[in-house]
Amino acid sequence: MDDGDEMRWLKLTVEFLQEQVTTLSHQVQERDREIRRLERENRVLRQRLAEQQPPPPQQPPPPSPPPFIKPQVGKRRRKRPGRRAGHEAALRPPPPKVDRTVDVPLPKGTGGRPACPCCAAKLRKLKRHARLVEDLVPATVIVTRYRTASGWCPRCRRRVESRDPQQPPPANVPHAQVGLNALATVAVLRLENRLPLRQVTQVLGDLPGLRLSAGAVAKQLQRLGDWLTGEWEQIKRRLRAADAVHADETSWRTAGRTDWLWTVCGPRHVLYHVDASRGGKVIRRLLGGAFGGTLVSDFYAAYNTVNCKQQKCLTHLLRELRETATRSPPFAAGRFYRGCKRLTRELLDLKGRWEQLDDQAYAAAANRLERRLADLAAAHADDADADARRLSERLSRHREQLTAFLWERGVDGTNNAAERALRPIVVARKVSGGSRSRAGARATAVLASLLRTARQQGRDVLETLKQLLINSWAGKEPGTLLA
Repeated sequence: MDDGDEMRWLKLTVEFLQEQVTTLSHQVQERDREIRRLERENRVLRQRLAEQQPPPPQQPPPPSPPPFIKPQVGKRRRKRPGRRAGHEAALRPPPPKVDRTVDVPLPKGTGGRPACPCCAAKLRKLKRHARLVEDLVPATVIVTRYRTASGWCPRCRRRVESRDPQQPPPANVPHAQVGLNALATVAVLRLENRLPLRQVTQVLGDLPGLRLSAGAVAKQLQRLGDWLTGEWEQIKRRLRAADAVHADETSWRTAGRTDWLWTVCGPRHVLYHVDASRGGKVIRRLLGGAFGGTLVSDFYAAYNTVNCKQQKCLTHLLRELRETATRSPPFAAGRFYRGCKRLTRELLDLKGRWEQLDDQAYAAAANRLERRLADLAAAHADDADADARRLSERLSRHREQLTAFLWERGVDGTNNAAERALRPIVVARKVSGGSRSRAGARATAVLASLLRTARQQGRDVLETLKQLLINSWAGKEPGTLLA
């Protein structure tokens, strides 16, 4: 084949291939148009089918947890336990004295010399060691027979009986009475350690071997409350004479009814009282008509009936601001929420700098904050947001009671002291459910007041309670120990 024939053959081949490409291109276009038509028909048919079928049932939302269950907290970077590198270790102090010394010799070998207990080889380079071990003395029940004598007093018209200082008041019972140490231990286990009655009886039975029923424990606690009522009254008198006290209240179940547990506390004393009423007459009766100190409380209206200087808790105000902002996004986005929260924190911060600022600078800063508080309340008195209006009205009503702590050194701007005083007895309420009688509620308030006061003064609660009982049985004037 020459060059001319080869060129003609290539030209014919190219033309043939072009015709094939054109034909295939038309076929592809036809098929694309057919696919689009079928897709449109498929969508129409699916739509008609969906219209004819009933809608799927709505899945109920997942049940919300009960209100007493706290929400789950997201993962946070946890602090490494222990102190930082280089800090001195925190160890228990060494015992002040050694009660007994026990010599522990090494095992002897065949020659009478110290030898290894594993291979019987003679030990070399002998050393002496002193290993201190702190342990408990096993408790036991001690039964004491008090041989007393009695005589008839014609003037008092009663029989007088001798009594040992640690002997409880005599009672004609067929069994033995519960002694001083057992009574104090029962009170501490029940009210300080917050154990249920049956667990108190179990501890007494397992450790010292003292057998008591739950009913007997409850009865002994009531007797303790009766003996120590005078000490409770003295705590109340000392709080009435205090420069500043904190007060709060919480619910308390008594014999199946809802009562109220009140607390009044100062720097050295704590008082509890169970009452059927939550009204202002209770706090007025506890503080008396001549109370001249400052009462720190929350915004509950019953405290407003006390005729004295008052300071309202700023922590409660911050808490309500936060809860209202969580519930109402418009309130959270408003100017009142941000301004009030910032001003409240500045009030607390200024009191914390009492020692750092001189009197003139401190007074000027306090006056500026008081003016800002008044301006904030007035600016939002007619706010469009209902929550902002409500809280601004509260600022106006309690304006002087929100800043009173700025001018008195011993007055705190929060009611944290009363809430801390309530926390242990609230835990006890969760364990016991309250009291089964008025006498039991009264005893709980009296004993809890004495134990909490002793703890707040840094005293040994067990020894203090024992001494209070000894003083009461001896007829001494109450109030001398927990001054």
